[in-house]
Amino acid sequence: MIIDTEFNSAAQIPMKICLDAAQVAEDVGFGAVWKGESNSRDPMVLLSAMAAKTSRIDLGTAIYHIYGRSPITLALQAASFNEMTDGRLILGLGVANPIIAGWHGETFDRPLRRIREYLEILRAAYSGERVPDYEGDYFSTRGSFKMAFRPPSQPLRIYIAGLGPQMARLAGQLGDGIIINMANPPMIRTIVEDFRSGARAAGRDPDSLEIVSKVRVSLSEDPADARSALKKVLTFYSLQRGYAATLTKMGWGEVVAAVQAAHRNQGFAAARALIPDEMVDDVPMYADRNLDGLPAKLAGYEEAGSTRCDVAYVPVTEDLSGELRRFLTGATFARPAALSGGA
Repeated sequence: MIIDTEFNSAAQIPMKICLDAAQVAEDVGFGAVWKGESNSRDPMVLLSAMAAKTSRIDLGTAIYHIYGRSPITLALQAASFNEMTDGRLILGLGVANPIIAGWHGETFDRPLRRIREYLEILRAAYSGERVPDYEGDYFSTRGSFKMAFRPPSQPLRIYIAGLGPQMARLAGQLGDGIIINMANPPMIRTIVEDFRSGARAAGRDPDSLEIVSKVRVSLSEDPADARSALKKVLTFYSLQRGYAATLTKMGWGEVVAAVQAAHRNQGFAAARALIPDEMVDDVPMYADRNLDGLPAKLAGYEEAGSTRCDVAYVPVTEDLSGELRRFLTGATFARPAALSGGA
């Protein structure tokens, strides 16, 4: 399993610190650095700066959503990025949620249809060939678009964010991989089954596709402080409809309901206080004094079917740069084949 990382999972770390961290991550042996979107710093801006400071590490969006830019615009961004980096981009795409759709003046409906149309235009535009007029239910392009420059020789790698069975199967049909957030190994096994089923139904080899999971990590001399940082993130996810459903499927429905009620009536701090330590241990999170126990947890994700794991650091202290550097340099398990024992 390839070990990747992410520096801004909780949107706390300034971009300049992330740039230095990308160099350290490459030196340590991480496979990729990922960057999400939502209402955080723009992924392509930050990843482009990282690309200029590194030479080997892959750089991925997890997740760019389909509401923020047209598929033509994203094709131009992706082609430019891959030309600059010799194909180091992994384009993680998703349909987001009703809140993010609303920010962009859109509605959240028929997510499968939306992302299918988006991908059809995106791949056609990235190819460098003239794109025929396309009139979908949600996305369209007219005027026979064609890039003014030769597209990069490297293919565009598109990984689709998926949790539910239909989106997981669609990712297997159309994507080069799937990105799974906030799912523990038992749930990952179920998602992987749907993903591989979709690939087989489309006549594709499931073993040729990537399965990315995500584990958030916090470290502190007092593990309670590390847990508190992760509980803040977990509270946000408990309040978001789609992820609340995922956490409920993992057996934490009563906690999620209590957190949502407390947030409505008493605010975020009261909701956060209801997250138990056991929930942090069960979901894809790791809180401790050091990283000694993390490889065993990651092995469970590999056994569940993950081919890559994004180990995302969530800081505890104000020393963001020092804390992040200590995490990266201590992550000896990120060296190629360190977990699996391969050559």
